[in-house]
Order: sequence, then C-alpha cells, then structure tokens
Amino acid sequence: MKVIICGAGQVGWQIARHLSSEKNDVTVVDNNSELVARAVDTLDVNGIAGNASYPDVLSMAGAGDADMIIAATYSDEVNMVTCQVAHSVFKIPRKIARLRGQSYLDAIYSDLYQRDHLPIDVVISPEKEVAIQALRQLRSPATFDTEPFMEGKVELLGLILTEECNVLNTSLRQLSELFPNLRANIVAIRRNGALMVPDSQEQLIVDDQVYVCTNADDKERCLEIFGKTNKKQDRVIIIGGGNVGLMVAKSLENNAIKIHTKIIESNRECAERIADQLERTIVLHGDGLDMELLEEANISKTDTVLAVTDDDKTNLLACARAKSLGCPMVVALINDPTLTTLMSPLNIDASVNPRATTVSSILRHVRHGRVKAVYSIGDAEAEVIEAQVMSTSPIVGSMIKDVEWPNGSIIGSIQKNSEIFRPKGSTKIEEGDIVVIFTLSQDVSEVERLFQVNIDFF
Repeated sequence: MKVIICGAGQVGWQIARHLSSEKNDVTVVDNNSELVARAVDTLDVNGIAGNASYPDVLSMAGAGDADMIIAATYSDEVNMVTCQVAHSVFKIPRKIARLRGQSYLDAIYSDLYQRDHLPIDVVISPEKEVAIQALRQLRSPATFDTEPFMEGKVELLGLILTEECNVLNTSLRQLSELFPNLRANIVAIRRNGALMVPDSQEQLIVDDQVYVCTNADDKERCLEIFGKTNKKQDRVIIIGGGNVGLMVAKSLENNAIKIHTKIIESNRECAERIADQLERTIVLHGDGLDMELLEEANISKTDTVLAVTDDDKTNLLACARAKSLGCPMVVALINDPTLTTLMSPLNIDASVNPRATTVSSILRHVRHGRVKAVYSIGDAEAEVIEAQVMSTSPIVGSMIKDVEWPNGSIIGSIQKNSEIFRPKGSTKIEEGDIVVIFTLSQDVSEVERLFQVNIDFF
C-alpha cells in the first residue's frame, strides 16, 4: 500500500514507523526539513520537505498513485486543504485528517466533511481520544491501562501485580485449571521493562505488568483474583484546563452518577473561559504544584487526580505531589513514552498517552478490511487487534493449537455468533468469528496474513 503521511511530528512519525515496518511504501511530508531528515534517517520511508497542502509538493510525494493520505500536521486548516487537494487533484481514495479545533468537531457541522464539501473520510481528534481514554481510566482505577473491544463486551486490562495478588508464583496453565469458568486470558507480561507473550509455563511474580483480556461480565471477579478492587470515584481533581481537561470535566458533569469535580488551571484567562463553560465544576486559578492550593482543594479527601497539562514533567510532578499529600489514585498525561519509566519511582498509578491513543485511532482506519478496532501498546511495541475471520483466511476450519502462530501473537478472546469464549487449543476457528488478538509489532504483518484482514482496504 502506498501512503503519504503529512506531518513528521510525534503522531506522524509513529504512524510512519508502524506502516513502514510492515513493508508499506511510505512517504513523509513536512515543511520542517529537520523532522523529515529524522524520519528518513531512522525509518524505511521517503521524505519530502515542503508544505503538505501544495499540489506540487504532493505530486513529488507520489500522490498520483497513492492509496491513502494521512494529514497530521499541527494545523487543522493545512490538514483540511491537504485532503481537498488530494481528492480534487489526485483522486486519492482514502483521506484521514487530524483536527483539534473544537468548532470543527461539533456534531452539527458533521456534513462539512462529505465529498461534495470537504472530502475527508475519517476525522481524528487527539483531544477527544485522550479525554475518552482518561475517562476510561477514571472508571477503572485498579488498572494502569484499559481498552474495550467487541462493543464493550470484552476489555483489555493492564494490572501491576503486588503482594496482594492471590495467584503469585502460579503458572498460567495452573491459573486456567484453578478458574476454568473465568473468561479471561493473560495475553502479555512486561517484566523488567521487556514486553513478552507468555507461554503456559510462565509464572506470575511481584511487579509484573500483565495485560489481561477478559469478558466484561467477569471483570470484577478477574480483578479480585489479581488482588484488585475498583473503588467508587466520587471526588476528582483535574490539573490542566485545556481541551482535554475541559472535555473530561464536561463528561463528568453529564455522568449519571454525581462526581464532585475541580479543575486547577494556571492561566487566568483560560480558567475564566472554562468556568463559563462548566456548570457544576469548581475552577481554581493557580499552580497545580502549589501545596497550599492542593490542600485548599482538599487533596487528601480526593479519590483521583488527573494531571493533563501540556507539559509531561508538570504532570508527573503534580501527580507525585498529590500522592504525597494523600490522594490514593493519580493519573498523568505523558506524551514522551521514555518518561513512563518514572511512574514507579514517583508512585504514579496510571498514565494516558496522547500519541498512543491517536495512533490507535488512525491505525483502526488504516487496517480497514475486517478490522474493527486497534489499540497500540507502549512505544509502538505491540498492537491489540479486533478482526473478523474471512472465508479466504488460511486458518478457517483449523483448531487454534494447529495454527502456526507467530511467537509474539496470542488470541485473547473469540466471539462465535453472539457468544464470547476464552480461547482454548481445541477451539475451532470458523468464518465470521470475531477475535481479539495481541501481537508484538514485528508480527503484525503475519497476523494480517493469517486473518486476511488486509485484502480489501477500500
């Protein structure tokens, strides 16, 4: 597949990294020649320095025979014009644009993106995606990561194992024998910084970060087995009143369960603006690192602090300070994945990665075929893919144990008709089945081949 990626920033670079590693023909376009050079030097991609919305620049990038264009520059307007030029001049069949301006995203203007207006097939909003992920984290405080699949009937849970875990030093095979009716499957373990797909003999130890694929109805029992409980979130403090903080606050105000919410924002003008847009949320003007202000906000009696400023270090320090003042659950927005190693020393419970959530959203549409959802794990280390088995798949009619799976792949859940099962070796894979599969990044292309999810992109 030939793809043009406009914008070589964090999101564009990450998408280029994903797609180029899977042997796609990728060209990166950016008006910053240094960013283009970085992409060309570190990835197997072509690069063009220039304005992405200019027809001659797109022509040099190969727009004449491109299959897809992803407009992910920092300018909404450049992204929209790029898609228009890609459609009107080059007839590129699939166009994805990242838009951040909230007015552009208002539902009443959704007709704007039809082919006879602005021909954008998919609109991605980073702030919206991050806000959704942050809300999921608030609803699941016992986890450090959570993502729904199969229309919410299955969840991927990230859990850090502590001494309270009831199944420490237990092999995965024994775990299946101890809880035969539990519809949950451990699909990955991060140990000493390395992510791996475990075999049945692998034992669970303290400080393991495990990824569990579980039926939503079995979630609470699953958490209990691993020594976790989801406590009710009644009081939340949001540090940072930008688009993400505002979206989270609005969602909490609309929640059926009443949640007492406060926002701390350092910019007075921004604080006054969001105060006008919120009804029940208390907005405080000040520094989220100010101990007196945190104590004034009653931090010790708050259930969760969510730090979502545009500065990673501020978010990490604000969470660390909130934790030291008695807040039991702190969540930090972290753009730079290398900073996640500081979470454990700073006693931070969970993080939200804007880049990963945006990349996941774009990949969901790039892997178009029969793919229903994609979630990116860590620093592009792995993906969790929900896909439907097609009649042309070479694994149709085979039992799971008879398929030559890549070493870095494992099925977490399988749905037949409307019933969801924990996969077993004897489970037969049939046309129409929907599976949730965890795969390390280097094995994505092989998984696509097995499921034949890449034969009808458009």
